[in-house]
This record gives sequence, C-alpha cells and structure tokens, in this order.
Amino acid sequence: MTEQTYLRAVRDFYTRLPHTSGRFSRSDRQLAADLFRRHIPLDTLRSAMFLVIANRLYRDGQPLPIIRSLHYFVPVIDQILRQPLPPGYIRYLEGKVAAHK
Repeated sequence: MTEQTYLRAVRDFYTRLPHTSGRFSRSDRQLAADLFRRHIPLDTLRSAMFLVIANRLYRDGQPLPIIRSLHYFVPVIDQILRQPLPPGYIRYLEGKVAAHK
C-alpha cells in the first residue's frame, strides 16, 4: 500500500465517522503520514476509531463535544498495539455504531 492510498483511506474513514467534525486538517494528514511510517495497520486504526466512537455513543451523561482531530485517537491506537482487541470484537463495535445512526 502506498502512503497516498493509506492517507486517503484514513481520511475517508475518519471524515465519515459520527461525532467527528468531518474535516481532515493538515495536522491530521501529518499524523496519518506518521502512522504510515510507523507501520500502523489500517485495521488497528479503524479498531481504535470504532472503540472510541462506540464508547462515546453509549456513555451516560451529557453528550461530549465533537472530535476535531485525528490526534484524539492516538492513545487508543497505542493501547490496541499493546493489547489487541479480541477476534470479532471490531465487528461487534461496527454493529453498535451502525445501530446508533
């Protein structure tokens, strides 16, 4: 996969997520390029995004402000790299996010 293909995939996925600004800034692009250089798999990135969004959608309390930067997901990406999600869990999260729309 080329860097451009990776960046495009990250941008397209991020901007379509609920609870994000829908914008992909220069800073987001730079972070995505850094993630590519770190060899972070797209599946890991998607898993982190779905985990964050599902947690936000199903939490109790006042709604949180929208996510304005890809940087918001970095701690969860690092967490998943240290401790991968169980097999099939990402499909469960995708279903939870899709059901909330």
